[in-house]
Amino acid sequence: EVQLVESGGGQVQAGGSLRLSCAASGFTFDDYAIGWFRQAPGKEREGVSCFSRVAGSTYYADSNKDRFIISSDNAKNTVTVYLQMNSLKPEDTAVYYCASRDLYCSRFGGEYDYWGQGTQVTVSS
Repeated sequence: EVQLVESGGGQVQAGGSLRLSCAASGFTFDDYAIGWFRQAPGKEREGVSCFSRVAGSTYYADSNKDRFIISSDNAKNTVTVYLQMNSLKPEDTAVYYCASRDLYCSRFGGEYDYWGQGTQVTVSS
C-alpha cells in the first residue's frame, strides 16, 4: 500500500522560504504522479503543484508558478518529492498535503488515491 508522509512545514515571515518533503513508499512501478495541495481555513482545497514520473512533467498553479519549484529524488523503495517555496506570502498560509495517483497529474484532488497527513505552513506579515 502506498504511504505518504509530509514534513518541512513551519512558520516563516513573508518573503521567506520553506522546503516541504513528501516521502512516498509502496509504489509497484514508476508510473505515479505526486501532487501537492493546500487548504486554508474556510477555503476549498486547491492544487499547488504536481510531478508525473512517467510523463516527466510538472504542473504549477498560476498563483505560485514563479515562486515554487517541485523536484523528486528516487531511492530504491522510496520516492521523495520536494516543494521548494520561495517569496512566501501570508496567503500561502495553509495545511499542505501531498497525494498520489497513477500516471499523470491532475488538478483535482478527488482524482488522487492516497494522501498524507498534511503539514502546516504559516506565513506572517
